[in-house]
Parts: sequence; C-alpha cells; structure tokens
Amino acid sequence: MRYNKLSRHQDHRRSLLRNQVVALLSKERIVTTEARAKSVASMTEKLITLAKEPSLHHRRLCRQVINDEDVVKKLFDTVGPRFQSRGGGYTRIAKLGPRQGDAAPMVVLELL
Repeated sequence: MRYNKLSRHQDHRRSLLRNQVVALLSKERIVTTEARAKSVASMTEKLITLAKEPSLHHRRLCRQVINDEDVVKKLFDTVGPRFQSRGGGYTRIAKLGPRQGDAAPMVVLELL
C-alpha cells in the first residue's frame, strides 16, 4: 500500500494526521495543504464508515485514532447518522491557490 510520507517520521506523521482528523471532525472544515488534505480525507472517510454502524467495537476502533472523547461522541451521534444513506465520498477538497510563503498548493477540506 502506498501513501504520502509528508516528509515526516512515522510518529510525527501519525500524530499530525490524527490532529487534523480531530480538527476536521470537530470544525467540519479546515484549510491545509493538498497533500495533507488527501491523507486526512482518506483517514476520515474510514472513520465515518465505521461510525455509520454504531457498535462498541467500531467505537473502540475509532478511539484508537481519535484521543478526544467528545469528537468520538460527535462522530457517532451526528456525523455517522448524517451519512447513513451515502455509500462514500464524505469529504470535499476545494483548491484555494498557492500559499504566500512557499507556494504550496492550499485547499479547503470539508465534510459534505
């Protein structure tokens, strides 16, 4: 399986993605770089798919990724049921343009 390493070591990359997933689920919209957004979207879609079927096992699997109990509660109480009839594609990436400092492509990542 191939994935973007985001120029970080494994532990740093894992914590970066977890923090961005928590931010996306709590605020439902974040601004980040395109490479990060693609990785975060993939991770978030898997969690939402688990949250569509509320069970203790799925809650514990999500809890391994998300360290904030309030976000897990929101994921299972509001976000999961909202996408119950949807087969996939829970996130949207809209391009903003280059960042001023280093011209990195910036995007808005949001839940539908």
